[in-house]
Amino acid sequence: MFGVDVLKNTESEGNAEEIMKNPKTLRELLAGVSSGNPKTKFWSAKTLRTISERKPEILYSEWKFFVDLLDSENNIVKWNAMDIIANLTKIDSRNKFDRLFKKFYGYLHEGSLITAGHVVDNSAKIALSKPHLQEAITKELLKVEKIPLPTEECRNILIGKTINAFQAYHDKIKNKDEIIPFVKRQSHNSRNATKTKAERFLKKLEEQ
Repeated sequence: MFGVDVLKNTESEGNAEEIMKNPKTLRELLAGVSSGNPKTKFWSAKTLRTISERKPEILYSEWKFFVDLLDSENNIVKWNAMDIIANLTKIDSRNKFDRLFKKFYGYLHEGSLITAGHVVDNSAKIALSKPHLQEAITKELLKVEKIPLPTEECRNILIGKTINAFQAYHDKIKNKDEIIPFVKRQSHNSRNATKTKAERFLKKLEEQ
């Protein structure tokens, strides 16, 4: 067993392996998120995120803990919590995310590119885990053209992320007519990377 003070000197992937071998040490890792030592705090959060990717069932019983972290004043902790919750939707047999949906997608409107980016980047994962929420997720993502963001370049970056999300679960989208006009508009986007993503996605749709 290791104490939270050890986390600051170890890699999160290694910590994750130890926790997965001995889940009893999970309590120490959860406590590490509240540590006054920034290195311990961030390594703990990162390790928990890695565990949620590899073995989410270990963390599902701590759902409320991660939901509470969404209100953290520390953005890094909040962003990791968002990623962890998205990873847990894969095994969310009790549909806890359904009750969190409005809050989670509310972060699109916070005015932060990074926060909104975490929502968008996790959306395909959630959509694939929660087919019954795909339509609602698509409607939220289509709002990225109008949500508050610091600059137009930030918006163009987020739009690129949104196209990636649509592409990752487009095979499951029942009504593609909702996203095709959106993607077509981005084929004229001033950001070359976003424009290219739109063009490639449209080509893929045409080939189907």
